[in-house]
Amino acid sequence: MAPEHDIATTLDMSPWQGRTDPEPDSERWHQCIRPLSAEAAPGTVLVGFASDAGVARNQGRPGAAAGPSAIRRALAPLAWHRRGPAYDAGDVACDGDALEAAQDTLADRLAPLLHAGHLPIVLGGGHEVAYASWSGLARHLESREDAPRIGIVNFDAHFDLRDPAQVRSSGTPFAQIAEGCRTRGWPFRYACLGVSRAANTRALFQRAEALAVLVREDRDFTPQAFDALRRDLERFVTDCDHLYLTIDLDVLPAAEAPGVSAPAPRGVSLAMLEPLIEVIRDSGKLRLADLAELNPAYDVDSRTAKAAARLVHLLTLNG
Repeated sequence: MAPEHDIATTLDMSPWQGRTDPEPDSERWHQCIRPLSAEAAPGTVLVGFASDAGVARNQGRPGAAAGPSAIRRALAPLAWHRRGPAYDAGDVACDGDALEAAQDTLADRLAPLLHAGHLPIVLGGGHEVAYASWSGLARHLESREDAPRIGIVNFDAHFDLRDPAQVRSSGTPFAQIAEGCRTRGWPFRYACLGVSRAANTRALFQRAEALAVLVREDRDFTPQAFDALRRDLERFVTDCDHLYLTIDLDVLPAAEAPGVSAPAPRGVSLAMLEPLIEVIRDSGKLRLADLAELNPAYDVDSRTAKAAARLVHLLTLNG
């Protein structure tokens, strides 16, 4: 089921351009992706969330609203290895500071895609996208299951567990999700991997502990500790019915991802993240994913956009 287009949703296929090779079986993304239609067979659906209102509220560097188009442009020339279809469903745009309305609109877009058997991948936009993504998944599941065990895996330098009572922003989505789970009587299962102790206050670490969050800091990501990290993630996945994966690109080192609101002086390398993302992808439980915080205004040689495109490619490789 395709979302109806209105003033908050735009579909622009112009970023899907690239070289065309004459050899057989040499397709690239720009040749294979199609606009989403009502009769589309289940596949991967890209949905943009063109918002940086949450980043602005969080006193970060604005510019992430341009992220979805930049990711599409970086993904367009990548080699096509999928068996199933992929679609573009356009962008949900945030009008000024109307963050809550944009989040609600995105959730309304995602629920019918999930009903139809698609795998939505949301292209951000600030990390305020997380609350909208989870809300869409919740709307999909709440009529089907009494208390679904949704595992949230967030690769991020920040917990994003700030108290939303004063202001809702890119720093509050998982606190909002925790409250949403509490009001529904659902378990809150949250793994935050790649956290920077320097970038999170003691209060945030205490809140994470109170919420039983699985926490692994950036300094835990070493070759010696990798097998233990993987086992921790596998145990987390086993204890969940559904998975929602969210990747804040500021988890990557600044050299790999300069184009974000808050570049990481240390971070976790793409080479270290990819095998863990494959665990999630191959679990059979992944229902929804998003990538957040790409800010093209601060990118260098499109490094961050290319990293994001590679992650989309990785997530969809076996589809």
